[in-house]
Amino acid sequence: MVRKAVILAAGFGTRMLPATKAQPKEALPLVDKPIIQYAVEEAAASGLNEVIIVTSIGKRAVEDHFDRALELEQALEAKGDYARLAEIRRINDLADIVYVRQHEQLGIGHAVLQVRNVVGREPFALFFPDDVIISAVPAARQLIHIFTECRGSVLAVEEVPPQEVPNYGIVDGEPAGEGLWRLRGLVEKPAAKDAPSNLGIVGRYVLTPEIFDALAETKAGKNGEIQITDGLVRLLKHQPMFAKRFDGRRYDTGRPLGLLKASIDVALSRDDLKDELAAYLRSIDLGR
Repeated sequence: MVRKAVILAAGFGTRMLPATKAQPKEALPLVDKPIIQYAVEEAAASGLNEVIIVTSIGKRAVEDHFDRALELEQALEAKGDYARLAEIRRINDLADIVYVRQHEQLGIGHAVLQVRNVVGREPFALFFPDDVIISAVPAARQLIHIFTECRGSVLAVEEVPPQEVPNYGIVDGEPAGEGLWRLRGLVEKPAAKDAPSNLGIVGRYVLTPEIFDALAETKAGKNGEIQITDGLVRLLKHQPMFAKRFDGRRYDTGRPLGLLKASIDVALSRDDLKDELAAYLRSIDLGR
């Protein structure tokens, strides 16, 4: 049974500078919620009520967001703003959250290793909160369903265009069902002509606890970082692993254009925003 979610929030956010110079990228707003809240909400909606967030220095805003804000609650109650009061209190109750510090930026694999003692010897879901996935069925729940059936680690994948292949980990697998592949291998950021497929790994995984052993045995690369893909390649030698093409739309909110696209689409899905925003978008002179 998968009960725990690990959310990685320790990165510098350099792609979003200068906005992230003094503010965590995970706290940047996507419409009116910080990016990381979408990941926590997805975890909760997937039945993952124990959430472990990996942070680093300068990420206090992330911790504060999910903490109680008694003065704010009292101010909202005094104003009679009960709708916002209920929303603020709902954030506090989304999940049981603990925080683990990554003291050095030594790669994603290293960040995952920091939660080894907290997760223990049980499977867990791994989230990269930059990847916001909007779907009818939460993406993590889709992966958990496959994990329960197949009893092997599951990676979320999507088809990527040739020019984007060198930016992704790419899977090599044989079909095992509709939108499902049993993996033969993984390649980190290959040239498009050398890639075994066009299926790129995105920021959702369900992993067996043996990933910790694999990462602990993985040597840092030339940049001094432990890459999770290298750990997955090592794990694949001992356990079955699967790739699932999830149902939903993913936004890379760690890039300015991705965050802009996500903000527009999310706002257009909301009854309180869509009409005015749509009217504004129709009024824009795209020739300027």
